[in-house]
Amino acid sequence: MTDQLSRVFAALADPTRRDMVARLTSGDATVNDLAAPYAVTVQAVSKHLKVLEEAGLVTRSREAQRRPVHLEAEVFDLMTKWIERYRRQAEERYQRLDELLAEMNDTSEPEHPASRRQEGTAS
Repeated sequence: MTDQLSRVFAALADPTRRDMVARLTSGDATVNDLAAPYAVTVQAVSKHLKVLEEAGLVTRSREAQRRPVHLEAEVFDLMTKWIERYRRQAEERYQRLDELLAEMNDTSEPEHPASRRQEGTAS
């Protein structure tokens, strides 16, 4: 996997990493903060963060003794554009299918007996 989009989707394939990303939407956090709700070591959380970092989803900085993890929201624009392109294409296909089904329904509906003229009767 060399392109960023593939790395992003691969990183988000793991539920723990998705949860970390979700938690980072409310603000920066330290590795210890992120590790708190999980029954794993800080080293395991660091490995998850490394995958997220390599995908460009998070960055780490240094503030005195603190090393906060920051969510890089711009990466979501890349994902959103990719998803939106295929969502639009799927929507167009569904609209064409709806139109085709409506046409088929219109041409295959039998005429209602009351609307037919009876031969030999006055209208």
